[in-house]
Amino acid sequence: MSQQFGDFTASELYCPKCQRSQPVRERLLLVLLDGELHEFVCARCGASLGKRTTTGRKVQPASPRPAPRARKLLR
Repeated sequence: MSQQFGDFTASELYCPKCQRSQPVRERLLLVLLDGELHEFVCARCGASLGKRTTTGRKVQPASPRPAPRARKLLR
């Protein structure tokens, strides 16, 4: 079975504080080696409504820089 859709992003979720479905904002929480962790927050009251982890965007760990070479001073 082929994949028909790419990533899904919620536009509205049920908010227990507001007691109704509300628009949400997606906030980046953490960048991981194998993806990113996002949080959905209510646009009205700011309550956290859920999280999702996206994969596919691989972050390369920083490679150590070579030590700088000593320069000869000309006098």
